[in-house]
Amino acid sequence: METKAAVTALAALAQDSRLAVFRALVQAGPTGLAAGKISELTGIPPSSLSFHLKELSHAGLASSQQAGRFVIYRAEFEAMNNLLGFLTENCCGGNPCSPVCSPACSPSKASA
Repeated sequence: METKAAVTALAALAQDSRLAVFRALVQAGPTGLAAGKISELTGIPPSSLSFHLKELSHAGLASSQQAGRFVIYRAEFEAMNNLLGFLTENCCGGNPCSPVCSPACSPSKASA
């Protein structure tokens, strides 16, 4: 991951509402959530939610897909793991670390 992409992702997460939305999407796993459900879970009004979802999408941390009348939003787990990898790239000075330093989540783990 390039530094500019990491800064963009971190900036997107450095806001209470967007962090809450991203955490809800991560918890939902690869099936994602409809915008109405995200609003319900986070308490963010739909008029504000679309702005926050756009920012997460712009940062590459979320994606959307039309499903009938609904738009389903999903966390981009690869982007999340790339960001975690970028942040921990030189963890412990290049020495073996505890399992805590391994990637936090992958799509296969999230669906289990």
